[in-house]
Amino acid sequence: MIIVPIKEGENIERALKKFKRKFEKTGAVREMRARKNFEKPSVKNRIAHQKAVYVQKLRLLEEQ
Repeated sequence: MIIVPIKEGENIERALKKFKRKFEKTGAVREMRARKNFEKPSVKNRIAHQKAVYVQKLRLLEEQ
């Protein structure tokens, strides 16, 4: 549970902004989206490998 202490006279928009920031840090939305559609571990590994190859190519091109 996320608790955002509000001081006396504090603006509600500021408190809402703090809440949104804390909620984003927990990663709840990211986890919900990941759980929505099951992805096999082999598919996850393949995508991670393809991303690593792509990033490595970009870095090599940047060095040249």
